[in-house]
Amino acid sequence: MTRLDALRAFTPDHPVDLAVIGGGATGLGVALDAALRGFSVVLLESHDFAGGTSSRATKLLHGGVRYLAQGNVALVREALAERATVLRIAPHLAQPLPFVMPSYQWWQTPFYGIGLKLYDLMAGRAGLGNTEFLSAQQAMTALPGLKSLGLKGGVKYWDGQFDDARLALTLARTAEAAGAKVLNYAEVTGLRMAAAVGGKAAISQLDVSDRFGAEQVTVNARCVVNATGVWVDKLRNQAMGTGPEVQPAQMVSPSQGVHVVVDREFMPGDHALLVPKTRDGRVLFAVPWMGKLILGTTDTPRKDLPREPDAFAEELEFILSEASNVLSQPVTRADVRSMWVGLRPLVAPPETEAGGTKTISREHTIVVDPNGLLTVTGGKWTTYRAMAEDVLERCFDKGLLPSKPSAHTETHRLLGAPLAASPATPVYGPPGIHLYGTQAAQVAECPGHERALGMGLTEAMVRYAVRHEQAHTVEDVLARRWRALFLDARMAAAMAPAVLEIMESEGAQAPDLQGFLALCNQYLPK
Repeated sequence: MTRLDALRAFTPDHPVDLAVIGGGATGLGVALDAALRGFSVVLLESHDFAGGTSSRATKLLHGGVRYLAQGNVALVREALAERATVLRIAPHLAQPLPFVMPSYQWWQTPFYGIGLKLYDLMAGRAGLGNTEFLSAQQAMTALPGLKSLGLKGGVKYWDGQFDDARLALTLARTAEAAGAKVLNYAEVTGLRMAAAVGGKAAISQLDVSDRFGAEQVTVNARCVVNATGVWVDKLRNQAMGTGPEVQPAQMVSPSQGVHVVVDREFMPGDHALLVPKTRDGRVLFAVPWMGKLILGTTDTPRKDLPREPDAFAEELEFILSEASNVLSQPVTRADVRSMWVGLRPLVAPPETEAGGTKTISREHTIVVDPNGLLTVTGGKWTTYRAMAEDVLERCFDKGLLPSKPSAHTETHRLLGAPLAASPATPVYGPPGIHLYGTQAAQVAECPGHERALGMGLTEAMVRYAVRHEQAHTVEDVLARRWRALFLDARMAAAMAPAVLEIMESEGAQAPDLQGFLALCNQYLPK
């Protein structure tokens, strides 16, 4: 069988109930929810799962302290509840993480402390720990490496942390286990939407192409969901046809966020750092993750939508400068181990607002066009599950799908999730076999379990990625099945030839070593 053969069954007489376009957090959440409700589901991703924004987050599951300061209480309340849900259904990939907000002015501890106490109250029983007021010495103990000059104290609070790309992959595999057909590198090259006529359900058609070969197939679907992130407007325009009179209003106002990775020696503790207000009004995170330290982020408007965006020079300098202001050891370009850029699909405001994209809401938006295409965009990783529920409720309200009871995804444990009583290895520690949860035994059954390739990766893990996780390229393995590229781009490049050799022995279709080596260079400062 070829990769697309499973799609040939969805003919005009036997259409799939739901076709989801986009294999990021939102699309995968929709596919899983729908499959658990008993719908037939196809998910099509033109690149790799979480190959865009969904693998380039700050790795935080959070209610959003910044959104609370903006007065967006509804978003914070929903996100705090969803934070607890992700921690419960995927404990092998997500755990609580303590933060410290240092104070260098006498008023900062009470001012921010009161706000964070409110954060606790909003979380209620979903809270992860009590907010604490710290002395200067307590703040230094929690954040070794923090600049002590002028330090007055700090505030400790709790949020969550996770591995975004592996959570996306786990959603894909859990959806497969529920009966969904989930494919990466399956590009929708044509979309013909059909409106319902005379009460008869419309059947839309999607032309799908395997990006690794010449094979094409047409999928017939009762309902189509556009969950392509920052690229939703392109697909809407494609579905609408041509001509300015049929082009819908722009939904997305893209913003890019840059993250810089350095060694943990700059802040070797197990607490994260939050600076609530930098010189331009943004926040700065320093987050321990998989044995490294993530610094970020920026919030810069961007009009173009490249698959692999570059950081602007001023963004890198901003992060290094602001980090050096609060850390005892200055951070320089030579210290950067990796640097990545994610494009946020922020919902475009009706008119240009003052303050740039950092003032635009992070809430999601759902639109159903006259042709029946449902588009969802905006939101954040933490609320992916609630967004999926909202999408399906809108499908029911608009008659795109027959109503079915909730699948209660808030209690459906994802593939690999251990029992609640099982201890979890923190995500801020070095990567290892623990990230597979209960699937670790299957990984160990693959040949090469004892052969280490670097950064915790083994030959068996590469074979498992090809056999069970739809890894087709070296990038798939070293960027998303394992996070080597995001942790140390030079080390990832050194590991790549061995990964290529293993993948070729497993019959991988397009490992593309040279493309990955070029990408590694892009993840380093110019």
